[in-house]
Amino acid sequence: MSTRIAIVTGASRGIGQATAIRLAKDFDGLVLVARSADLLEQTAQSVRAAGATALTLGLDLRDPAAARQTVDKTLQSFGRIDAVVNIAGAVPQVDVLEMTDEQWDDGFALKLHGARRLAIHAWEALKQSSGSVIFTSGNSAQAPKTTFAAVATVNAAIVAMAKAFADRGVTDGVQVNSVLPGPVLTDRRRSYMEKYAATHGMTAAEALEKFPQQAGITRYGKPEDIAELMAFVLSPAGRWIVGSSLRMDGGEIKSV
Repeated sequence: MSTRIAIVTGASRGIGQATAIRLAKDFDGLVLVARSADLLEQTAQSVRAAGATALTLGLDLRDPAAARQTVDKTLQSFGRIDAVVNIAGAVPQVDVLEMTDEQWDDGFALKLHGARRLAIHAWEALKQSSGSVIFTSGNSAQAPKTTFAAVATVNAAIVAMAKAFADRGVTDGVQVNSVLPGPVLTDRRRSYMEKYAATHGMTAAEALEKFPQQAGITRYGKPEDIAELMAFVLSPAGRWIVGSSLRMDGGEIKSV
């Protein structure tokens, strides 16, 4: 069996970290990309413990040169790319009437354009390996709200972009999909809930307990939940999933 190599962005924490560790069971090598080199090394240790080789790249994918550097270093180290899993991206949660142009631009810079450039630069290698690309969006793409305007807009754009890449992928033999997580309890969500609690006269613990009830779900998602979905999509069993927007949100959005 040939060696399989995956690039995972945003691998220093949260869903990205959990996905990298999960994929270490299925891939021989993981290229871990994030801005925090120190946190990346923690992920790398877990990946190696799971039996895969890990290469860490402390790069900011908002920089247009970073995508090319990621692909070049991956090919130099491993000679192939079988999967690109785009998870990096933090978009400001600011009211639609208060978002500045700079905040809008920054929201698109990493999550959409960073992922777009990485897929483009890796495309020829993915064609050779009949590889896969996952773009991470979010369920807000399907239910925009005023305080999540930028998040929803960027996520909706990612869904559309993934469909366009998937259309090309049918011709080129590259599987492309988007994954739309719902309320996953990451450090970022904890921070948001702390701010929410402070402005609504409750403790952070009360806010964390109240949200699932309001959203009509039994619990928050775990990063590992999304990681398992990512792994399935990239597995042989998930190969016929093409051009899909796979929402995993515990039922928060009550629609098909």
